[in-house]
Formats: sequence, structure tokens, C-alpha cells
Amino acid sequence: MKVSLVLFMAGSLLDMGLGLKLRDALIGLRDVRFLGFGLVFGFGFGPILALILTWVIPLEPSYAIGLLLIGLTPCAPFLPGMVTRAHGDMNYAAAMLLLAAVGTVVILPLAVPFVAPSLTADVWSIAKPLLVVVLLPLILGIAIFDRAPAAAATIRPIVKKVTAAATIAVLILCAVLYGKGFVSTFGSYAIGAQIVFFTVITAASYLLSGGLSQSRRSVLALGMCTRNVGAAMVPLFSAAAVDQSAMIMVVLGVPMQLIFSLLAARWFARDARKQ
Repeated sequence: MKVSLVLFMAGSLLDMGLGLKLRDALIGLRDVRFLGFGLVFGFGFGPILALILTWVIPLEPSYAIGLLLIGLTPCAPFLPGMVTRAHGDMNYAAAMLLLAAVGTVVILPLAVPFVAPSLTADVWSIAKPLLVVVLLPLILGIAIFDRAPAAAATIRPIVKKVTAAATIAVLILCAVLYGKGFVSTFGSYAIGAQIVFFTVITAASYLLSGGLSQSRRSVLALGMCTRNVGAAMVPLFSAAAVDQSAMIMVVLGVPMQLIFSLLAARWFARDARKQ
């Protein structure tokens, strides 16, 4: 499972980097309003919303930890595909990925001891794998594409195939390892808590990001309603004696975010056609 997750995360971000011009990503990052909304919703509103839900909804402690980790890790590596479906601004999709990758590497290790003190992992044990599987592949891909575009074009199809195989492996392993655990979430408020979380974070980031064009608001909202589940698992893999229910809650975020991001992309595409 760990190997498949590493290949999936690193491969997805390396693939993105191998086709990403840094100057295109910087277009979005130079947009102060977009950058501000990305930080506020990604690393302010999202974690606070998850924390409030753990107070309001009677979740088991391990499920609450899983929800808090999901709240701290915005933007899945498959964001560009959803942005394409939504007819959003692809330059801003690149900016959202960069912002989320850097923010997750910096904020997640610092936040975990406060939001989940029961996890025994220290800051560096969380930050190190995040650097390796989140930030490094993206930077490496960008560097190769910038310096040797022909080599990037040759490498990228191989990376896509490996990533696709890893994605299938992750999905199969999730079903095998956590299938019974998914069944146990029924009646535990875990699914309901995630439905509320994804609904509120998606709607709020899309409707309350005033001043951005529709194509950019859709990128922001899709970045919020997709979550980097692999990054959320890192603290659980790094800690000792973790209750499996916390892992199940995080893994549950895979089908939930797929459903919500597909529905959101359809909603945003409809709005884009009205422009």
C-alpha cells in the first residue's frame, strides 16, 4: 500500500511537472487575490471546518483524526483533469497545485501535533516523506521540462503508465484492506461528516471568492473539494500504533472526493457555458 501510494503521488506530480512551464504557474501565483483565497480556504477555512465538524458531530476519536487530516491536505494530484472538465483556467490549476504542495509540506507537519496530539510522529518524520513524494517530484518535473523538453516528452508517457498502474493498485488495495472498514462506517456519522465537509468547502470556496473570474473560481473550488489523500496518510504511516479507523476515514475520502469533484466540475462547466 505504501509503495503504491508513493508511486501514485510522486508519479502524478512528476507527470504534472513534466508538462508545466513555471512561468505559466507563476501567472496564477502572481494573482494576489487568487493566492490569498487559496491560502485562506486551503489552510484556514478547511482545517477549521473539519475541526468544527468534529465538535458538532459525535464522531469516534479515530474518525475525527482522519477528518482533520483530510481538512489539512487540499488539492489532489488529479486536479488538472477536473479543471479540464470544468472548463477552468489551466494556468491557475498549475498555480493551485504548487501552492497546495508547498503549503502542505510546510503546514501539515506543524499542525498535526496540535490537531491530533495522539499521533506520536514528530514534525520531521512527517515532513520528510512529504518533501520526497509531494514537492520533489513536482520540482524535478518542472526542471526537466524547462531544461530538456525533448527528454520530458520521452519520459512523460512512461511516468503516465506507471502512475496509472499505481492508481489501480491503490484502489484495489483500498478495497481489499479497508473494505470491511468501509462497511463499519455506516451508522458512525463518518460518511455524513465527509458529505458535510465536501459540500461546504466546495460551495463556500466557489461562491465566496469574490473578484475572481468564473474560470478561476472553479479552479479554486476544485482544489478545495479534491484532497491529497496520500499526504493525509503520511502522519498515520509515520506514527506508531495508529487505530485503523483513522486510516479508513482518510481512505473514505477517495470515493467521496471523486464523487464531489465530478459533480462540482459539471456544475462549474454549466456556469462556464453561460459566460
